[in-house]
Amino acid sequence: MVLQAGRRSGVIGRAMGGLCLAVWACLPASAQEVDCRNPMAQMEMTFCAEQDWMAADADLNEAYKAAMALLKGVDADLPADQQGAVAHLRAAQRAWITFRDEACAAEGYLMHGGSAEPMVIYGCRAALTRARAEGLWLLAGQER
Repeated sequence: MVLQAGRRSGVIGRAMGGLCLAVWACLPASAQEVDCRNPMAQMEMTFCAEQDWMAADADLNEAYKAAMALLKGVDADLPADQQGAVAHLRAAQRAWITFRDEACAAEGYLMHGGSAEPMVIYGCRAALTRARAEGLWLLAGQER
């Protein structure tokens, strides 16, 4: 039987919704119950790796804002035909995000199809994001 496009997404959507509920039921009542200093189960290790990446990403966003503010000042001091610091930083950051995501997807293949694959990807993203944030903090003149 061939499913129509709209109906297919409904079937898939219901299946994904059921999967999400099943996964949700397996999660601890709150994130505070997971001790990321000593995660024991794979789900906890993945959760903690994601939290680590999210913290690194928050720092990266602050570093990017600081670097962008500095480079806006650099551009403001240049004649219009010589400005470009902001545009180059923005382009570099977009390219870096693509690099990070692709590099970490490749690294995830070390555990492809296994329950540890997301943890490996999050760990990779956290490491690359921390390194990128450090570079942006240095660019902004705010060594961390």
